[in-house]
Amino acid sequence: MQLFDELKTLGQKHIKADKKAQESVPSGVWLACPKCQQSVYHKDLGRYSTCPNCGYGFRISSRDRLEWLVDDFTEFDADLQTKDPLDFPDYDKKLQKAARATDLNDSVLTGKARIGEQEFYLGIMDPKFIMGSLGTVTGEKIARLFEYATQASKAVVLFTASGGARMQEGIFSLMQMAKVSQVVKEHSEAGLFYLTVLTDPTTGGVTASFAMQGDIILAEPHALIGFAGKRVIEQTMHQKVPENLQDAENILDHGFIDAIVARKQEKDTIEWLVEMNQEKGGEKLS
Repeated sequence: MQLFDELKTLGQKHIKADKKAQESVPSGVWLACPKCQQSVYHKDLGRYSTCPNCGYGFRISSRDRLEWLVDDFTEFDADLQTKDPLDFPDYDKKLQKAARATDLNDSVLTGKARIGEQEFYLGIMDPKFIMGSLGTVTGEKIARLFEYATQASKAVVLFTASGGARMQEGIFSLMQMAKVSQVVKEHSEAGLFYLTVLTDPTTGGVTASFAMQGDIILAEPHALIGFAGKRVIEQTMHQKVPENLQDAENILDHGFIDAIVARKQEKDTIEWLVEMNQEKGGEKLS
């Protein structure tokens, strides 16, 4: 009995030592991959912030993505500001906090970009700005991006990342779906190329409109892509749905996207696709 008590005491000391050591590790040094559940040392994510085990692309800001994606970039419409159409409580504070965290005026970064010799118009939605939600300024910036591209006879490349419509702007947010879809149509009727790259997550009204209107639709490995969330689907259908229902790989198998491309291959892939779809003088290969 005495021996048992000693072992128990030693075990308790060991547990306390482990907890103390854990508390001394700075936050963010070790990360859990949300897809494969493996613990990853933050430096092992590398330049592209991808899991070395399964290839999942961690959520990154639009400006972080821009650093390795293009050779040159000129930003558009950085001065646009929402007027808070519903006077939603504390919404202005939420916007200010998101702006400080992302160095953006809203949830998308837009501008003219170049990779090699290929110039195109680029939009990157930012999951760190209120989860990439679609607000009036988001929609306006994307709509203007397509209008500028149509005037300049250039392709558009749009990276999507969104939790859907922004509830703080109500119906004004939902109206952006139709507005952007209209300018996408005008851009297409001018014979110009539109490429979408779906990143984690792309959901809600963004999926239901311009995210799925590209001439070619790519996605990053293991990106969550869908309209309603898994829990909402199950509550509506009253049945369980597969765990991988909204994974990019399953979406590809069912023909909703054209290919899955790893981040380290995106720059070369975009350059090639833009070049191939401009060589035909507006006749899109897609």
